[in-house]
Amino acid sequence: MHSYLLYLTAGAFAGFASGLFGIGGGLILVPILLFVFSAHGISESVAMHLAVGSSLASIVATSASSAGTHAYLGGVLWGVFKPIALGLVIGALLGAQLAGLLSGLILKRVFAIFLLIVAAQMASGAQPRASQSLPGKYGLAGTGLVIGSISSLVGIGGGSLMVPYLTWCGARMRQAVGTSAATALPIALAGASGFIITGWGEPALPSGASGFVYWPAVGAIVVASILCAPLGAKLAHRLPGHVLKRIFAVFLAVVGMELFFG
Repeated sequence: MHSYLLYLTAGAFAGFASGLFGIGGGLILVPILLFVFSAHGISESVAMHLAVGSSLASIVATSASSAGTHAYLGGVLWGVFKPIALGLVIGALLGAQLAGLLSGLILKRVFAIFLLIVAAQMASGAQPRASQSLPGKYGLAGTGLVIGSISSLVGIGGGSLMVPYLTWCGARMRQAVGTSAATALPIALAGASGFIITGWGEPALPSGASGFVYWPAVGAIVVASILCAPLGAKLAHRLPGHVLKRIFAVFLAVVGMELFFG
């Protein structure tokens, strides 16, 4: 029962963050799931992989709920979503395969370093000069390939990469957040599928897991995240763009530091 309460709490935070910041919630889910899995004696050789795969499976529902609200509010750039989605799917499948080749310790360190880099970038505000337009469809597909690979490898929906990229390309913050929420769906679907395939037949997995996806955790997280994602999305459309940027930067910094020192 204690574990399910933790999963529900994690899902509530992840869902709200998905709607507010345009992220899939993995920055919250992966550390919490890793802690719970380790506390329950799941082997260190698979605990991190299981946390990443389960996070991606949970993000499918989180991002769908969040993206639906953003689409209703006119915050999704569909002209960007369509060409970038193909690259995201291919990249997410590649990222899952790469994760399967890494040890649990190395994968954990990759995730920690990723969080710290993103947190530092967002906190400092350092970024390339914004362009006046987005690249063509091939450029967007190539970008999707890179973002999808990294996102799947560390179990996130890609918002920490997609939101800065879209704002660098001249998109308004609200549209960047809304589009990022929509692009998290193909990343999560392809990534979770890849982790199921990669981990299939792994002997150290607990009962209730399909490959590197642990369904009892996913189920509890999904219930809470679906309820909370629309709340975050609605708040995102009420806050000024510069305020949303600052909240996003602080959020990433806090999560990154907690994981590093924790």
